[in-house]
Amino acid sequence: MEWLPEVGKRGWVVLTKDGKISNNRLERIAVARAQIKMFTFASQSLSGEEMAGILLQAIVPMKRFVSKHPAPFIAKIYRDGHLDMWKDAQMLLEELQEF
Repeated sequence: MEWLPEVGKRGWVVLTKDGKISNNRLERIAVARAQIKMFTFASQSLSGEEMAGILLQAIVPMKRFVSKHPAPFIAKIYRDGHLDMWKDAQMLLEELQEF
């Protein structure tokens, strides 16, 4: 997660298939510290082709989502292309303060 601060500084958005972030508090804290906007696929058993298809459906909603929600956040992308907030800025920052 050493690369996250640079991503945060540049204002880039992270797209990952890493489902472990839901169980790894240190990774979530790194996201919060770096002020990252992150999307993760809800299913970790997707092929590259499936992820590409989902991303094509979700890219426009993702752009709107990013413009409406302040960093940091972690949102999930589902097979049908719909998005749900999983951890918003308030939740992540509270977790960071508890750390």
